[in-house]
Amino acid sequence: MISVSNVSMRYGAKILFDEVSTGFTPGKRYGLTGPNGSGKSTFMKLLTGELDPQKGTVVHPKKLGVLSQDQFAFDRYRVIDTVIMGNKRLWAALEEREKIYAKPEMTDADGMRLGELEGIVGEEDGYTAESDAAILLQGLDIADHLHERNMGEIQGGEKVRVLLAQALFGNPQALMLDEPTNHLDLDSIHWLQGFLNKYEGVLIVISHDRHFLNKICTHIADIDYETIITYTGTYDDMVVAKTQIRSQIEGQNAQREKKIAQLNEFIARFSAGTRSSQVQSRRKEVERLQVTELAKSNIQRPFLKFEQKRPSGKHILELEGVTKTYDTAHVIQNFTASVIRGEKIALMGRNGAGKTTLVNALLANSPTVPEAELRKTSGYDGEFLTGGKVIWGHEASVGYFAQDHKALIQTGMTAFEWLHQWDLSASHEEIRGLLGQMLFPRDDGEKRTDVLSGGEAARLIFCKLMLQKPNVLVLDEPTNHLDLESINALNIALQKYQGTVLLVTHDEDLIDEVATRIWHFEGNHQITDFKGAYEEYQAVLA
Repeated sequence: MISVSNVSMRYGAKILFDEVSTGFTPGKRYGLTGPNGSGKSTFMKLLTGELDPQKGTVVHPKKLGVLSQDQFAFDRYRVIDTVIMGNKRLWAALEEREKIYAKPEMTDADGMRLGELEGIVGEEDGYTAESDAAILLQGLDIADHLHERNMGEIQGGEKVRVLLAQALFGNPQALMLDEPTNHLDLDSIHWLQGFLNKYEGVLIVISHDRHFLNKICTHIADIDYETIITYTGTYDDMVVAKTQIRSQIEGQNAQREKKIAQLNEFIARFSAGTRSSQVQSRRKEVERLQVTELAKSNIQRPFLKFEQKRPSGKHILELEGVTKTYDTAHVIQNFTASVIRGEKIALMGRNGAGKTTLVNALLANSPTVPEAELRKTSGYDGEFLTGGKVIWGHEASVGYFAQDHKALIQTGMTAFEWLHQWDLSASHEEIRGLLGQMLFPRDDGEKRTDVLSGGEAARLIFCKLMLQKPNVLVLDEPTNHLDLESINALNIALQKYQGTVLLVTHDEDLIDEVATRIWHFEGNHQITDFKGAYEEYQAVLA
């Protein structure tokens, strides 16, 4: 059980939550939701003890599993050891035991201490620790040959999965996961869903993946209106309940305000007359009917609308025998496909299967994406295509959202200046209007590009795409830094967009609701081309 009593946190004039009291019960799985900046990560740090509340108390069990946000903290340790460190008591015992065994001579006290340490290792299942850690790593698609490597030798996405295994290791009484699906492919996400649904302790997870929350959560703790309200059910259940409760309170307030207005009119007419007792009773009635004060919601909803300056030709893209190798390693082998205007293609597959590689090969041959942009975002200085042809159709105009999207934004400028350069004929009000649509208040237009957060940078790239109005959108992991409201806005905008879309994402709802065609990257360097929606593709695989 995790207990929160009268907890308050504020930064300057901004109140994150005030006098919050709530509890989190074993066997229940809680999604912690709220827009970016609402205080989710702050609240998670209060629950883990990393932060102390400004007011109130937090009580949590001793054995916590926490997803580390510092990818570089374990670079000098083996991957397998990094996972075992998730059980702090066991790891401390193993380290101390190793130091004693390393002594040239052991004292009687050392022998006694070794006995105590062996007891701790036994209690914490230390004799099967490496095999248990290996099972977790395998489930998260960390290949066996990487288990003995140092963390500093593996890639960023792999590090995230190792740190996730660390949080899950040792059967913690409570699990605290902040954005656990970031950098995970769909197969790993599905494995994680299955693992968490069997977990019997307290689970609290922050995620901007609606499908993931709907699959695992029994409750949603929503940070809004300067408080935290817990709803029973999935994320979608919470949205419905929250809307109904808010509408009900607003309706009751409207009725009360109407009644108060009628009573005040009576009081004003007869306060100086002979009906003083009736006036007094109506004054008491006004006091009783005071309207429930509604705190302002933290939620801000961006408005995304992708348009085309002019449509492309019917046959927008042809791929003929496209092949890519790095030295002697095949990534994509002899892929041929034809893309028709208006198709929305989801590129799916395990991390490292070649999705971004294919995107880069297509863009390197596009008429409107400079090769310098690809060099910035990929860090690759070789040939993007080893064999085959990429042929773009008539009037193709490509808009690009890179996985490393911040690399596309030049530093040393304001957000307004950076955006305006892409269409100098656009008026200042048009530019400010686009920034406003994507939740940049007027003053934030003067924000330096050097200090933009990941989410702000993503929203600025979307402003650019709305300004340029391309007829092809190539989006590589566009949701990584977006909150749920922004992802929902992107989902709706892509559904309504009349142009062609190539979309790399692990967001299952986005794939399900947007894609009309699937390119699935297989383990044998081949790509399955399925002409149909994701639901139909799943049915074929079943």
